[in-house]
Amino acid sequence: MIILGYNGFSQGADTFARLYGATGIDRHSILGHDAAVALCVDGELVAAVEEERLNREKKTSDFPAHALRWCLSQGDVRLEDVDAVAFPWSFSPDVVATMIQEISGSGLTVEQKFDRLRRFGELYGGLVSEEAVLADFRRRTGHELPPGKLLPVPHHLAHLMCGYHLSGERDAAFLVSDGRAERLSSILGEVRDGQIEVFEKSSIGVTHSLALLFGEITRYLGFMPNNDEYKVMGLAAYAPPPAKNPLLEHVVELHDSGRYTLALANDPSGTRGYYPLLDRLFDGEEGRREETPFRARVAAAAQQMVEVVTAHQLRELEARTDLPRVLYEGGLALNCVNNTKLLEGSRFEDMHVSYGASDPGVAIGAAAYAGLLKGRTRRRRSAARTTPYLGPSYDDSHLLSALRGRAGLVEWTELAPEDVAGHTAKLLGGKNVVGWFQGSAEYGPRALGNRSILANPAFADIKDVINTRVKHREPFRPFAPVVLESEAAEIFEMGKKTTSPYMTFVFPVRPEYRDRIPGATHVDGTSRVQTVTDRSNPGLARLLRSFRAETGVPCLINTSFNVAGEPIVCAPSDALDCFLKTEIDYLVLGRFLVVKK
Repeated sequence: MIILGYNGFSQGADTFARLYGATGIDRHSILGHDAAVALCVDGELVAAVEEERLNREKKTSDFPAHALRWCLSQGDVRLEDVDAVAFPWSFSPDVVATMIQEISGSGLTVEQKFDRLRRFGELYGGLVSEEAVLADFRRRTGHELPPGKLLPVPHHLAHLMCGYHLSGERDAAFLVSDGRAERLSSILGEVRDGQIEVFEKSSIGVTHSLALLFGEITRYLGFMPNNDEYKVMGLAAYAPPPAKNPLLEHVVELHDSGRYTLALANDPSGTRGYYPLLDRLFDGEEGRREETPFRARVAAAAQQMVEVVTAHQLRELEARTDLPRVLYEGGLALNCVNNTKLLEGSRFEDMHVSYGASDPGVAIGAAAYAGLLKGRTRRRRSAARTTPYLGPSYDDSHLLSALRGRAGLVEWTELAPEDVAGHTAKLLGGKNVVGWFQGSAEYGPRALGNRSILANPAFADIKDVINTRVKHREPFRPFAPVVLESEAAEIFEMGKKTTSPYMTFVFPVRPEYRDRIPGATHVDGTSRVQTVTDRSNPGLARLLRSFRAETGVPCLINTSFNVAGEPIVCAPSDALDCFLKTEIDYLVLGRFLVVKK
C-alpha cells in the first residue's frame, strides 16, 4: 500500500494576509506552515522532505510541489500508483457547524460575529474545504484525485500518529498541544492496540490555546510568533522564575480534568489584546519590551506558566491511564526544557517527543493515520530503527559539480572515506567552525548531524564566535552538544532517559564537566543533548570517537547549517553558498575538505 501525506496550501499565505493581517512579523501565523511531503510504502516511511529545504523559503506554507516530485522520484512511484493521499486538516461538516455555533454563542457583538463568520466562510470555501484542497492539488500537479482517494486527517491526530509511528507503534498515553488545529489546541488520551481514545473532557479549544499565548508573549518581546518561541525558552534561563507569577495569577486559570482557560480568550482585538495586560503585569512599555533584562524576566514567567499548565494536564493523564509511556507532540513539545521536567515530575517511565513534533511531522502522521484506516497491519517496530535522515542525498558527482561551479572561490582536497573523521577531528581540535555535509538530509526543525555546523565546546567563547561570525543571531542563544549515546550519562544527568536522539530534551551537565565543555553549557548549567550511535549515524559516531581521542573532549557543538532567517541547507550548492557568506572556517562536503580562496 502506497500512501502520500502532505501539508501546504498554494494560497495560504495570501489568504491569511488578506483575511487576518498575517504579514510581516505575523507571517507564520497561518495554517499550512512547514509544508512537507512524506511517502509510506507498506507501512514504512521511505522518503520525506520539507518544502523549505527545496524552495529555500523558511517555514513555507506553499503547496509542496518540489517535495512531492522528490518523494515520488525517490520512491520510484507515480501519482497514479498512490493508494491514498492524506492531508492533515479535516474541516468536516460537523467540525464547521460546531465552529459556527461557537462564534455565534460567543460574547462578541453582533457585528463582530458577522465579521468572524464572513472571514471564516472565505477561509473555508477558498482554502480548507475538501473541494478547495482537491482543486489546489489538481492545479499544482495536473492530477485529478478520484473520489475517496483524498483522506482529510484531523490535525491533532496527525500530530499524534507522527509520534506513534516514529516511536514504534507501541501503546502509549498522549498529550498533543500546539497553536491550533481545526477548533482545538490540545488533546489528551491513549492509544491501545492501534485504537485511539481522546479524553474529550480534557480537550482545550483554540481560544484558550497555551501555545498561541506563548507565541503572543514571543511577539510582545519583539520576536516572531510561531518561529522564535525557542528564543523565549532560552532567555528564561537568564532570570529566576517569579515567586508569584502574574501570568498564573491573572491570565491562566486551572480547572478540573486537566482543563484551563485564558483571561482574554474572546477579546475581539485578537491576541494583540494581551499587550496592555502584559504591560500592566510586568510594568512594561514599548521602549522596554526589547531590553534584555525585561525580556528575561517576562520569559522566565512565560516558561514557568507553560511548565505549570502542561504539568496540570499530565497529572490528569496519569489519573486516566495505566500505560507507562507517554507521547508528547505538537509545537509546544519543542519546548525541550519543559519536556524533561514533565517526564521527571511524572510517574511515566518514558516520554517520546519525535523529530517531527511540530508541523513538519503532520505529513508523516497523516500518512501513518491513513495507513491504519486503510487496514494496514500494525507492526511493532523498534524506535531505534526509525531514522530522521529521509531527505535528498548527493553522490560525489553532484558534490564535484557544485565545487567546480565555485572553483574561483574555493579549493578542495579529496580525502579517503576512512580519513574523513580523523582529519575533521584535528580541525575541530582548534577554535575552528566546521560545516559538516553528509548523507541524506534530516527531517524536522533540528540539525541532527548530516547538515550541521560543528565546533569544539572546550572553548568558553565559541558560542559568541558562532553567533556573531556565522549564524548572525542574538548573543544569548545557546548551542547543543552531540555525544555518543554510550557516553551521555557520563557527562549529563540523564534522569529517566537513556537516549535523546532528536534534541528534544534538556539535561543538567554534570558539575565535573561544566568547565570542560563551557561552549555547550547554557547559563543555567544545562544542555539540549543529541545522542548518536553507530547505527543511527555511523559517520558522526566515528567523528565523535576520533575527536575524543584527539582532544579528550567527549562531545561536539552541533547547530544547524544555516544562518538566521534561512532554511537548513539541503543541496551541496546551498552548503557552499552558506559557507562562502559566513565565517565558517572549513567545509567537509562528503569526503571533500573545502577551504575558501
